[in-house]
Amino acid sequence: MALPKEPRQKMINLMYLVLTALLALNVSAEILNAFKTVDASLTRASATIDGKNADIFRSFDKKLQDKETAERAAIWQPKAIKAQDYANAMYTYLESLKQDIIKASDYNPADGTYKEDDLEAATRVMTDPGKKGEELRNKLGEFKKNILGIDSSIAVAFAQSLPIDTGFIKSNNQVSQTDWASGYFHMTPSIASITILSKFENDVKNSEAMVVDFCHRKVGEVQVVYDAFQAFAGTSSQYLMPGQELDITAGVGAFSKASLPTVSIDGAVVPLNADGVAEYKTNVGNTGTYTKKVVISFRKPDGNIETREKVINYEVGSPTGATVSADDVKVLYIGLDNHLSINGGTVGDEKVQASMTNGSLSKTGPGKYIARPGSPGTANVTVVADGKSTPFTFRVKTVPDPIAKVGASKGGRMQVNAFKAQFGVRAELENFVFEGVRFDVASYTIVLTGAGFPSLQFRQVGGDSFDPVRDLIEKCKPGSTITIDEIKASGPGGTRTLPPIVFNLY
Repeated sequence: MALPKEPRQKMINLMYLVLTALLALNVSAEILNAFKTVDASLTRASATIDGKNADIFRSFDKKLQDKETAERAAIWQPKAIKAQDYANAMYTYLESLKQDIIKASDYNPADGTYKEDDLEAATRVMTDPGKKGEELRNKLGEFKKNILGIDSSIAVAFAQSLPIDTGFIKSNNQVSQTDWASGYFHMTPSIASITILSKFENDVKNSEAMVVDFCHRKVGEVQVVYDAFQAFAGTSSQYLMPGQELDITAGVGAFSKASLPTVSIDGAVVPLNADGVAEYKTNVGNTGTYTKKVVISFRKPDGNIETREKVINYEVGSPTGATVSADDVKVLYIGLDNHLSINGGTVGDEKVQASMTNGSLSKTGPGKYIARPGSPGTANVTVVADGKSTPFTFRVKTVPDPIAKVGASKGGRMQVNAFKAQFGVRAELENFVFEGVRFDVASYTIVLTGAGFPSLQFRQVGGDSFDPVRDLIEKCKPGSTITIDEIKASGPGGTRTLPPIVFNLY
């Protein structure tokens, strides 16, 4: 086709070609948002790993103070610290590369924004001759070598499973041997390049976690020696009538002064006295039947933490004899049927009237009611018996958030085959007094990195099953890291967003 002779038409054609080129280079907002979602998930996962590592180092400090484990802890804690130092240095370097790319993407210090779809910034920083892509590859290889060189047993345990891969990217079953940095960063949008660097940061943090956990397990668990004893006695009821049976329980409790229990009552931690016993005192309020939930956590001889729950019941008398008791707990939960027993003391049920503020109260049978509260705070149940009015105050709460789990695990280390055998993600209410209350997982996002995934993989899934991502899960191997994020669970009160869970497969 001949070119037009008219200058104006030539200019129109040239502008059309430029527009076509710009459209070809344009990256859709959906893709940019997807990369930002994955980058945020990787950042949260790294923060979760840091928290678990901090717990392990606190345990190291305790083991150094215990004569049973001090000698082994003195050997293995420095090795764990060395792994942490290597990881921190590598993480700092990766963060500096992120800042270099952001600054090269027309960074605006006034509002902190930059061109997320810039296709040339990462190329200039990482892949041009003499730039930092090959330097990054060398530092990742050096980091892996240093980690494995901390101890020969670490090298044997993690030589094949450490999630640091500096091999060339495999595309369409062909491995490019030309330029490692170009495979990751050439003509890659800035936000995608930053996400790739976050993936490497996550690999570094997981490597650190694997080695720190390995060193901690080499120390062994603290042996608990029961060297203190305390007599105890309690009654079955604090409110008795003539002819009723009084039940007294008494005995001796043994505990270790080096491993004192933790006691909480209705969620508040109660300090222990010199004898290792929690003493709780409070002034009772309105009339009615009340419960106190006592949770006791203690270390068993094998080193594991066990938790026991006890419910203490007591009754506050009323001058009229009228009472209201919560069949479930002394708390009303929004979105649930809260069963109440109401009686008028010395008068029959036909002479008893009950009403409720902040919700509705419906009668289901003689002395039996269901309370459905409206909003968090308090609700007053007023009982009118034989013309006398008595108020009863209840706390109103929302049902707590469930915990996301895969199988019985909330995250951490899991065998590859055990993870592959799981059905999917579930949401469980832990330590909740109501029976039969459940949440169903409506959707989640899964991110896979580390061994078996030279480039990160992620997918959004509707429902709770792993079936839509079974093809990715089957590629997992020792050293793979799986982050499950943006978990939506539906249940009483609507849909909740649950914290992410991270699995390090071995």
